[in-house]
Parts: sequence; structure tokens; C-alpha cells
Amino acid sequence: MEIKIGVQHAPREIVLESGQSAEEVEKVVGAALAGKAPLLSLTDEHGRKVLVPSDRLAYVEIGEAAVRKVGFTTL
Repeated sequence: MEIKIGVQHAPREIVLESGQSAEEVEKVVGAALAGKAPLLSLTDEHGRKVLVPSDRLAYVEIGEAAVRKVGFTTL
């Protein structure tokens, strides 16, 4: 699923593809916004970890899990 993270005072958003479920991501983001965690920590599909200070989060957009279609088809 695609996750977009807006960071305060940064001109671009962070976009990553994650294998985590929407519920898992929402739980981690909620903990960061509640002050329980000093960093928002997410892992993308390639195993890279993205860390964002919780006090710098502007927004987090959690996309739908996309099913990738393979092959050719006629419309």
C-alpha cells in the first residue's frame, strides 16, 4: 500500500510502498502522534526504514492496497 507522509517545513512529501496493513500503519502513526514514540518508524517493501520525528509530522495519508494487474487486455 502507498503511504504519503507530510513533514513540516519540508517542500516535498515522503512517499513509500509498504507491505504493512492499514491497521498496523494507523497504530504506529497514532502512537507517534500521541507522544508515545519520539519517531514515526515505517518500513518499505525493500526493507528500508523511514524515520520521521513525531513533532514534525504534518499529515500521513494511507492509501488502499493496490492489486497490480499483469498482462494485456482490450478495453
